[in-house]
Amino acid sequence: MKTSTGVRRFDGIELDSGRIVAPVDVAYETYGELDGQRANAVLVLHAFSGDACAAGPSPDGRHRGWWDSMIGPGKAFNTDRFFVVSSNVLGGCSGTTGPSSINPATGRPYGASFPQVSIADMVRLQKMLTDSMGIERLLTVSGGSMGGMQALEWAVSYPESVASAIPIATTHRHSAQQIAFNEVGRQAILADPDFHQGDYYGAAGPERGLAVARMVGHITYMSDSSMREKFGRRRRKLADHSDLFEVESYLRYRGVQFVSRFDANSYLVITRAMDSFDLTESADSLEGCFERVDSRFLVLSFTSDWLYPSYQSQEIVRALRSRNRDVAYVEIESQYGHDAFLLESEEQTPLIRGFLENTYQRITAGSRALGLRM
Repeated sequence: MKTSTGVRRFDGIELDSGRIVAPVDVAYETYGELDGQRANAVLVLHAFSGDACAAGPSPDGRHRGWWDSMIGPGKAFNTDRFFVVSSNVLGGCSGTTGPSSINPATGRPYGASFPQVSIADMVRLQKMLTDSMGIERLLTVSGGSMGGMQALEWAVSYPESVASAIPIATTHRHSAQQIAFNEVGRQAILADPDFHQGDYYGAAGPERGLAVARMVGHITYMSDSSMREKFGRRRRKLADHSDLFEVESYLRYRGVQFVSRFDANSYLVITRAMDSFDLTESADSLEGCFERVDSRFLVLSFTSDWLYPSYQSQEIVRALRSRNRDVAYVEIESQYGHDAFLLESEEQTPLIRGFLENTYQRITAGSRALGLRM
């Protein structure tokens, strides 16, 4: 699989808030090769804590990409057939400009002065990236969770640039419960005495608060049945002869692991962007959002996902069908909760593979017919 990694710099980006971030960097990876018609480009969109490394080994070699089971030769996003692009979102902390980046006006990290961004801002930067690659129309945009929000935003904001969309385990706007879980995580960070109003760079930072935020978040990614099977009430002995429930040990490990790779200010910025996302803000209704949309859709959800329950995907599907859009919907049986979109590769692969191939055939056949008429 041909892979490339890079960081592209742009003069600046104007945000929905009217603020300007300049210059702005975007970290990205690509997999496979762009065909002669530039018709086989796929943009994959990461969830909350993801990065540009969607497949293959990470730059430090410590782990595989977040969708490695889905991207590669013969996989759902077949890199023998398609050119896959993945980038880190605006406001992140893995190469794309965010709060931990250096503010050229001060020579110090932005910290809390970094402006609040929106899902639309993230998508705007992705559009700048794909434009710079000479890609006028994407074969598909796809992602789970926050990645699904971005896929929806792409289809609504740039209908002429998206042939199809595959939003997975997502929603067109957060419910009160979803906002509540994010707020608990934010408050854990803000309450940490080492937060220092976001100006903690060069020091330890709010490690305890960020770890607790991740622990809370990780609980929501799993299901009761998956936690029961994985941990039950089993205990683990510690060196001091005390013990912990295995689930306690696991959550603590996840918290510590997260602190080593993620920035607390990015946590605040990105979760607020997710909570603020509302596709209906630009229209009178969800149905109205899809008035100009011409993309085909494959919408996927999972039976045990209680963080982004299936009813939210079904709302999107009903709105699309009310406008006679081409949409297929599958609710996949799974015990893995919200994490299913990362784990259930065998179930998702034939659905996505068939949908992509059909979409590609339609596009290329249409291009050939247009060429004959010309």
